[in-house]
Amino acid sequence: MDERLELIEQKDDRYVMKTYKRLPVAFVKGEGVRLWDTDGREYLDLVSGLGVAILGHCHPRVTGAINRQAGELLHTTNLYYIEPQAELAELLVENSFKGKCFFANSGAEANEGAIKIARKHHRLLGDPRTKVVCVEGSFHGRTLAAMSATGQPSRWGPFEPVVPGFVHVPLNDTGALEKEIDEDTAAVMLEPIQGESGIRPAGDDFMKAARDACDATGALLIVDEVQSGLGRTGDMFAYEHSGVRPDIMTLAKGLANGIPAACFIAAGSFGDVFAPGDHGSTFGGGFLACAASVETIKVLLEEDLKASAERVGKVLFERLEAMVDRVPAVKEVRGRGLMLAIQLDGDKAREAVLGCLERGVLANDVTPSAVRILPPLIIDEEEALGGLEVLEGVLSGL
Repeated sequence: MDERLELIEQKDDRYVMKTYKRLPVAFVKGEGVRLWDTDGREYLDLVSGLGVAILGHCHPRVTGAINRQAGELLHTTNLYYIEPQAELAELLVENSFKGKCFFANSGAEANEGAIKIARKHHRLLGDPRTKVVCVEGSFHGRTLAAMSATGQPSRWGPFEPVVPGFVHVPLNDTGALEKEIDEDTAAVMLEPIQGESGIRPAGDDFMKAARDACDATGALLIVDEVQSGLGRTGDMFAYEHSGVRPDIMTLAKGLANGIPAACFIAAGSFGDVFAPGDHGSTFGGGFLACAASVETIKVLLEEDLKASAERVGKVLFERLEAMVDRVPAVKEVRGRGLMLAIQLDGDKAREAVLGCLERGVLANDVTPSAVRILPPLIIDEEEALGGLEVLEGVLSGL
């Protein structure tokens, strides 16, 4: 171990809460799809900060926008108008669906706000509802309400009781979904592709059943695109693959290419549910985050990176599927675009990720038995296939 990394580990061990199982590396520089560690070693990044660095590391246009804004103004609060916030809202709405935005700092915050809109909407109608139908295996954040919406009871244990009003149905079980959505349901909340349970797509039939049941009962459809949104799956937003439009969409991760930023967009009249004082954020929608976000979205659109994600993603999916037949440890491949997972035949994902790390490739053990691939959308076919060659070599040796 180099001395710099050793010192970082010592300070981390002494002063930082142990909420992450860190890998034995510290990165100090990034450019495009590459990272360099404290010892100067280069890595191919197939994780992109868990889907955050959609334009790769230190994209020159985003870096320029950050530097310009940092030299002009960083903070005044939402008590005043914020020009880059208004520009970002226009960009997002004009490239999704007609509605209005609220800006926050994280996906969990965005999901909390979406739930609040749904509940208040029904109160305004004189029909108070609190029930939110969610999906088993989902992940919506770590705050108490977002955790309660999360369909992974193993995450609840130390913090119970969870917030009441959340129920969960199996992914892609349309019968169970339709049965649970009733006149007491305020909202249905789901991910078009579940990220943290191992990249598990919601089928088109499941998405359409949710939309139809919401229309029939008056419930709102909330689509969590925190991980799947912004071009990652080959469309601007993953809900577009099914043709289903949500009432509320939440975004975060890739929105500002590394600066903390999040938002939720509420369609039509739902965008007018909140009144002054109903919701707020001291830092949400600030100058720096919005300036970075505006430039990120502009690059994403101008370079049509969603099309690139679809094209490169198809090549990767085919290469990964070929591993099912020739690599005994690989049992299944899931995902869409540049949001992919390899299901293994046992709890070998950490071993696989460590093996890739030793060979200069970053992957993620999203579950004990699944390896996740979330590269920057700027990755080209040659770079991506080179990373999979390393991954296949590691998996073949498990």
